[in-house]
Amino acid sequence: MAASASLEIAAADVPVARVLAAVVGDADRRRTLRGVAAQPARFRFSELRGRLLRDRVFEDSGRLLTRLKRRGLLLEVPEGHGEKQYQVPYPDELRRLLLDEVERSETLEPSALQPVPDESAEIRSMDHEFLDLLREILRDRLEETVEFGKTFDVRALAKYLRDLFGEALYFDSLISILQQYALADVPLIAPSGRATGATGFHLALFGPPGTGKTFSIDDLIRGNPRSGVPAHGLPGRNRYCGGITPVQFLRVGASYTGRTFNFIVPEFNDWFKYKGMVEPLKLVMEQREVKWETTLGTVGPYTFRSFFSVNYNVRTAGAQDYWTTIADPNFAALEDRMLLRFHAMTRERFRAVEASAERLELGDLDFALASRIRDHLTLVHAIETGHPLVAGRFRARPVRLDRALYATLRAVSEKALKTTSYPKFSPRLKSRAVRLAAAASLLTYFAHASEPGLGIRDIESEFAERFYEEEIRAREGRHGRAGP
Repeated sequence: MAASASLEIAAADVPVARVLAAVVGDADRRRTLRGVAAQPARFRFSELRGRLLRDRVFEDSGRLLTRLKRRGLLLEVPEGHGEKQYQVPYPDELRRLLLDEVERSETLEPSALQPVPDESAEIRSMDHEFLDLLREILRDRLEETVEFGKTFDVRALAKYLRDLFGEALYFDSLISILQQYALADVPLIAPSGRATGATGFHLALFGPPGTGKTFSIDDLIRGNPRSGVPAHGLPGRNRYCGGITPVQFLRVGASYTGRTFNFIVPEFNDWFKYKGMVEPLKLVMEQREVKWETTLGTVGPYTFRSFFSVNYNVRTAGAQDYWTTIADPNFAALEDRMLLRFHAMTRERFRAVEASAERLELGDLDFALASRIRDHLTLVHAIETGHPLVAGRFRARPVRLDRALYATLRAVSEKALKTTSYPKFSPRLKSRAVRLAAAASLLTYFAHASEPGLGIRDIESEFAERFYEEEIRAREGRHGRAGP
């Protein structure tokens, strides 16, 4: 017999394994005649694909099928009309092995609730990283950073990123950097003088692998020395969560009570596959009190005040229609709680990603403003969060909301509403556009230093308007373009 005692498949392949076990069971039953096996057990790939879609499983089944073929547990046999067909030499054993893997993944190990590594030490290390750069700026580059800030705005940032990555790719990186400015969670002040919100927001890039999501939220923000990409984001304020399970994260999150950091999650979709995790993750994204109880122990309660920037990988069925290409059950949970950008792997995007990767590998990308942007971002963040080193030199200023911005955005939504009686976009989308405009206004802190508050001017308003238009168009299944 070709199999061993365990398949040891990846966690991402467990949902596929569950469906495949059912398909193999059906194939085994079909081959029997009056209780006697009359032919080898077989199934078509289209049968597996149909069951995966029906059960709303969107992971790539190719990894698991390839692994099983190498182990001799599946044999690919020719079939007419280009249809793949698989023969199962040991259907009973394969089904048992697949179900064993499913059971193993769904059984919460006691170690998951045991103490995690000292997160306090991690936080102290990140605080030192932020403090070291801030001191360096104040000692060596303060005047230079302030002068840079006097002419810096969202249009200048957009031009820098567009020159680096091109029209098709730059906008995700732009939003990712703006989210870094927004982490200061600066109050938003209504015309009445009342605070009605703050700048901070969660960011999710949603779509198939290979569309450039990880580069935008991680490589560009934290830097990637191996590929020569310098950091553009805040030092010591981005907690990387690759390899952390959601249970570990829920325990780690308690250490950040009263603090605001950004948690970078490269495979956020995997977190939703853990049994019982969807509701706690919703609470975390809503920044409400988190408490998770199991028979093995309790995590929390605590209140989470930090933010996320995440990738959510999902397989799509096409490139044009926003709603028919997205069938993931967790899509609505993200769109309700995050600024969510969706990208299909279109021909245009493939060529743009390919060209950008080629330029990066050949050393043709010139990240000339990386250090200046990072210095400016760090100084503005320190000022707006009232850091003791700058509190006596600069004052924290809120962002003033303007009725004109809302009128501009309302005109965009009214134009879209005229085309349909059943809009496919949420009113929350306009609030996200306002947050983005407010974050963009933080770039102009030194350009209007004498004013008591930061205003959302024409540049930021135009940027928010074009963002809103593009996101509506994406949800309506039409092409759009955004950006300053």
